[in-house]
Amino acid sequence: MADLLADAVAELYESDPDDFTQRRAELAAGAREAGEAAAAKQIAALRKPTRSAWVVNRLARTDPEVASRLAALSAELHAAEGSADGTRIRELTAARGRLVDALTGQALADLPAPPAALREEVTATLDAAIADPAVAARLGTLVRAERWAGFGLAPMSPLPEGTPAKKPAPVEGSAERERRRREKIMEAERAVAEADRAAEAAAAAEQQLEDTVRRLETELAAARQQLVEARRQSYRAESQRRRAGVTLARLRE
Repeated sequence: MADLLADAVAELYESDPDDFTQRRAELAAGAREAGEAAAAKQIAALRKPTRSAWVVNRLARTDPEVASRLAALSAELHAAEGSADGTRIRELTAARGRLVDALTGQALADLPAPPAALREEVTATLDAAIADPAVAARLGTLVRAERWAGFGLAPMSPLPEGTPAKKPAPVEGSAERERRRREKIMEAERAVAEADRAAEAAAAAEQQLEDTVRRLETELAAARQQLVEARRQSYRAESQRRRAGVTLARLRE
């Protein structure tokens, strides 16, 4: 039963979601015919992923290094936040942006003209996988795009579902203020890193546009020169035509 279910999950969450419903019914029917009613029930209960979730699932399933790269960076970020190392947090936040951008490009590489909304959801999901271990654990079987809206990162080892959370020990007022101050500093460090990244992207776009403008100005100047020369040639040709017509008229007299 485990093999039937695992094979069905692998096929369904890697294949195009447009074929999901029909193929799920076929796989469930095959499991029932094989006498695996329990597996058939579980296969039939599998949920169809959105297109953005499918894109991330396919990436995670076709490239085994994706999950490990996201997990490694997540671990480094947790360590940096735990030590309140502002410099390291900035470096890792920039690395986080580069990794997410690279993996998003890899995930969408073979899709013709993917819409901006799809790209944004894939990016948000990969970023959430770095922040939240629960999202990372679902890579390959996601049914919808994910987004991390919490502060910083989620705990590395979340409590099992149903486990009551421990009440925090009383904290002295000065210690609480210091904790909040450190959180604000880390948040500001992350904001600075994101702003640096945005500024670099804007500067690159500006430079690209300047290069385009210079190229177009050069082409325009060349086109104007060609127009001047074409007008000269047109004037000369018209003069020659007129002279030839006068000569012809005289010869016919």
